[in-house]
Amino acid sequence: MATLEMSPVTTYAPYRVSVEEYRRFREQGYLVVKGLVPLDDVAEMNGFLDDMLAGRRTVEGALIMKGFGQQPDKPDEWLRAHMLHRRSPIHERFLLHPRVLDVLQAIIGPDVMSLQSMLFFKQPGQQGQGYHQDAYYLPTFPDTLCGAWLALTKATVDNGCLNFASGTQNEPVYPDPQGTGQALSVNFSDLGTIEHPSATDETINGLSRVVKKYAGQTHTVEADPGDVVFFGGHVIHWSYTNQSNTPRRAYVGHYCNARSLVLWNHGEPWEGESANYLHILARGSTHLPYAQPLFGTPCAANAPRAEVNVGPLQPMSMMGMDDDTLGPMPHPNEPDPE
Repeated sequence: MATLEMSPVTTYAPYRVSVEEYRRFREQGYLVVKGLVPLDDVAEMNGFLDDMLAGRRTVEGALIMKGFGQQPDKPDEWLRAHMLHRRSPIHERFLLHPRVLDVLQAIIGPDVMSLQSMLFFKQPGQQGQGYHQDAYYLPTFPDTLCGAWLALTKATVDNGCLNFASGTQNEPVYPDPQGTGQALSVNFSDLGTIEHPSATDETINGLSRVVKKYAGQTHTVEADPGDVVFFGGHVIHWSYTNQSNTPRRAYVGHYCNARSLVLWNHGEPWEGESANYLHILARGSTHLPYAQPLFGTPCAANAPRAEVNVGPLQPMSMMGMDDDTLGPMPHPNEPDPE
């Protein structure tokens, strides 16, 4: 019986999110945290990818994406690979990187569930992705999706860095006529539908009309290795073709609040009312099912931390005080007598 390779344990200095960063994430729809992941970690992942491309290392059963095909035949055809955290210790470890989770804990937490890993090679000449909203593809209820985009190489305008339309984080998710996205966009009188989200041709991408409303608020986001770009599930973002002679590599995780119901499993079936039991509890706790990390990466699922003292456990209500103001009053331990 084969023994699973386990992830090594590394201790990191915690990252504390500033109030300005918290505000910026909500105001702009995205947040860049410079140097969040140490360069030694970035070098380790790049070394792993070099071995993959050279055929020195394989990830058996990996969900490889070249368009909608399977594993490419040649290294220069590799565009991206999905869900490698279910096949490889290093990808699980990066999905559950403590420094990334520190930020997520502040902006969508404190309870965080990890859902998806995506590895982008984006080699010279390879296309980007047109206007899209991630929550259209990965619905969570309540709607708390957040992406974390780690630059493994320098991301520039020339090699197809990320672009965001700030303000679109306040837009609803736009569904298509086939029903994708509709579950997150109910009870709107004038929403309509869109065609061809993610298409690089802006003349057919239905989100073009939405982006036009924010023409003065689009941002090109260049990044250095180790920088992480966090963005919510509604903000419209895109990238262009790599027109340089160097690859633009990135590792992307998607997460939600662990108390959200997840109806997504990368196109694979699940049993019961949700797929939560297939996704890893990264931080905090939840009343919903969750999965254990296959390769033992420490996280809330297998090494829960001590409960944080968040104040009195007794429920409080705003009540009238003796001076005619409102103030917090604890609920009585015993019900009022009849």
